[in-house]
Amino acid sequence: MNQKEIKELIRFLKEEGITEFELERGDVKIHVKWGGDSAAPPTHETRYYAVHGAPPVAPELGAVPVVPPPAPAPPAPPKEEPPEDLHIVRSPIVGTFYESPSPGSPPFVKVGDMIAAGQVLCIVEAMKLMNEIEADVAGELVKSLVTNGQPIEYGQELFAIRVRK
Repeated sequence: MNQKEIKELIRFLKEEGITEFELERGDVKIHVKWGGDSAAPPTHETRYYAVHGAPPVAPELGAVPVVPPPAPAPPAPPKEEPPEDLHIVRSPIVGTFYESPSPGSPPFVKVGDMIAAGQVLCIVEAMKLMNEIEADVAGELVKSLVTNGQPIEYGQELFAIRVRK
């Protein structure tokens, strides 16, 4: 790449508002970066350019293909609201959810079971400590909202209980 091609490349990058560009071909490596007012974010759109094969000569620099940005992720489906008569048991800690006291043993509770206040519903392992999660209401277990061995977050919904009246 000669000096004239480099100058035209720089001119093109400035015209397009590209603040950083890197090109490596053989033993030649070009890295161009412009600073600006660091207090104000750039107002131009960020663009990505892909060069396949040898870079075009200066008059064809405008023909560099533009790679469009990835499509935005679809919006998350609306969260299903539980009926008003269901009480949601949430995790008080971050950890790993376990439905039984040990592998191979039956779960503490199953859907359809009648639950007493204070009854152990599951275990959440956090930092090698097994924390028993107890029911804070009495009623029927309607739904288990997590699966065995799943990592869970603080406040994550674990169980739905139909409160006994």
